[in-house]
Amino acid sequence: MSYHLEGSLDVTPQVGVILPTYCEAPNIEGLIGEVEDLGLDASILVIDDSSPDKTAEHVRRMQKEYGNVLLCVRSEKLGLGTAISDGFKIYLSMKPKPGYVVTMDADCSHDPKTIPQLLSRVQTGCGIAVGSRYCVGGRTAGWSLSRKMVSRTANVLAKSVLGLRLHDCTSGFRCYSTEFLKVAIGSLHSQTYEIQIETVRQALSRGFSVAEVPILFKNRKRGKSKLTSTEVQSYSSYVLKALAHR
Repeated sequence: MSYHLEGSLDVTPQVGVILPTYCEAPNIEGLIGEVEDLGLDASILVIDDSSPDKTAEHVRRMQKEYGNVLLCVRSEKLGLGTAISDGFKIYLSMKPKPGYVVTMDADCSHDPKTIPQLLSRVQTGCGIAVGSRYCVGGRTAGWSLSRKMVSRTANVLAKSVLGLRLHDCTSGFRCYSTEFLKVAIGSLHSQTYEIQIETVRQALSRGFSVAEVPILFKNRKRGKSKLTSTEVQSYSSYVLKALAHR
């Protein structure tokens, strides 16, 4: 791993919250505040890929207010998959380790108030609890038709090609058990969005159950979507390679 970690590691949180960021200066302070307001025994880890909008400076401002905020600054934009994997490794390196790790988008599309529900499902024995847009009770708001088509197509590919029995295979709002992460971390190699599929496949192949919790996914209010054609191609390539090895 190549990064610079700022903040105190002298914390023993029950829950670690990973927030990957790239140009989220308008959103990150408010999101951190909302997570703090939940009153969880939590550590918040922002993994920023040297955002030119100075997202890191906003996080440093929040560190002055909250002692449980960590900032990991990476040298360049290295991809969502590696950001999440680096976050897992940081929390797994803690002594003692948090029992659970949450991942969520930093653009305010995921409601932090759902974190306790995700946490509760994993505490009952699941390896992963997925915040699902497509299970009963889940929904999206503010999406264009093209965004809906891309998301639905990605899920249909994953479910039909890889045989995943989930309504929402690609949601990034999740809670993981540390027990699962400890055995799976060495097998996670995704660079971008395919990390969502890779972690589910690893869980199921290792005997960990995967649950779904319905969520409302709101389209970002500020900033631009980070999804690029290159990342769509990377996801498709991963699915096809996984199919070839079934």
